[in-house]
Amino acid sequence: MLVLSHDGNHDDRLQKIYDLNQANTPEVGSLESVDYLHKLIELSAYNLLVLKGDEVIGFIICMREGSAYGSENYKFFSRKLKKFLYVDRVAIEKNYRREGLGKAIYDDIFNEAKIENLPIALEVNTEPVNQPSLNFHEKMGFDQIGAKEFADHSVAYFIK
Repeated sequence: MLVLSHDGNHDDRLQKIYDLNQANTPEVGSLESVDYLHKLIELSAYNLLVLKGDEVIGFIICMREGSAYGSENYKFFSRKLKKFLYVDRVAIEKNYRREGLGKAIYDDIFNEAKIENLPIALEVNTEPVNQPSLNFHEKMGFDQIGAKEFADHSVAYFIK
């Protein structure tokens, strides 16, 4: 049975979340350590785990405006929006993709954002291109509002 759980701060799960994150780079940004992941979760306003038994097969970590988070992508939205829910990272274990888990995660986040009428903000890599994510977010109704080139990658910015 698959379970969506908002309880993402257990130490025994941190390593599993970290490992899943690292297995999904460069689609999601690499994390320097489990401790850094723990700090991200502490900064987060919303996070969700997808569990199959004790196995972490997906997660999402989101920030609200006003966070001390230093990400350049987060800062892009901080300059443009008064309030928002920023998707910092989302990953699904490769053996469980294309089974509706992404949609389930986003349906949950849409419900969360609806409570305070928050736009959902995120970026997707365009170099190297993350075409599955671009397609998914377009299908989910996100609109591109900007782009940025970094030294080692480029992103497109989206809101819904």
